[in-house]
Amino acid sequence: MQSLAMIENWPVPTAAAAVVRADGTVTGTHGPTAHRFPLASVTKPLAAYAALVAYEEGAVELDEPAGPEGSTVRHLLAHTSGLAFDEHRVTAPPGTRRLYSNAGFEVLGDHIAKATDIPFPEYLRQAVLEPLGMTATTLDGSPARDGVSTVDDLARFAAEVQSPRLLDPRTVLEAQSVVHPGLKGVLPGYGHQNPNDWGLGFEIRDHKSPHWTGTNSSPATFGHFGQSGTFLWIDPAAGAACVALTDRAFGPWAAEVWPPFTDAVLAELRA
Repeated sequence: MQSLAMIENWPVPTAAAAVVRADGTVTGTHGPTAHRFPLASVTKPLAAYAALVAYEEGAVELDEPAGPEGSTVRHLLAHTSGLAFDEHRVTAPPGTRRLYSNAGFEVLGDHIAKATDIPFPEYLRQAVLEPLGMTATTLDGSPARDGVSTVDDLARFAAEVQSPRLLDPRTVLEAQSVVHPGLKGVLPGYGHQNPNDWGLGFEIRDHKSPHWTGTNSSPATFGHFGQSGTFLWIDPAAGAACVALTDRAFGPWAAEVWPPFTDAVLAELRA
């Protein structure tokens, strides 16, 4: 795909990208796709997928208590537990505001570790990484932000999410559907959004503006971006996903180059 070559003009030391069709076909790649990059918050969809495996295995229930009083596993996955961004401090009653929370994903990881009697990084490896052949992906630390992976591995994950084998497709559909609709909140790096829609571990594009995806991305697009200059989006209307990993921290450069890149990828897919 010619559009992927646009990453050569990004102001970053290293970048790699791939596009994956809904049937798992890798339509195109560019850059060092086996290079390991810190994922930052692109770790969260991987952690969420492991949590959903734990749910389907019966280790946890989505609506069982987890985190602050009144909060559940579902609240933690959807950033509605009321926990602060990076502190284990309650700032709102559960279900009332969309408070993006690294702390919430850390509490989620601890909850699943206790329920399964397996440390969360190891549970992630057994439940998601190993079955998908994601041998270059590791989690050494927080399930909110400490994953390291490659474009090749995240392409495998993007294929799985589009055509699930590890989970019931109905579970994945729920994960990409809005949880607690209508809640306002801040999308990190992009300011206040009303509504600020999220699913279970995945951010949902909807009609947010500004946004890190493209102007032509469908409202159903879901995924995540990371402060390490990384993103993964899945656009069901396009029948494809895109992964881009870099080694430069997110900033104005990313807000400038990511949307036109995504629009170019979508245009080439349509053509």
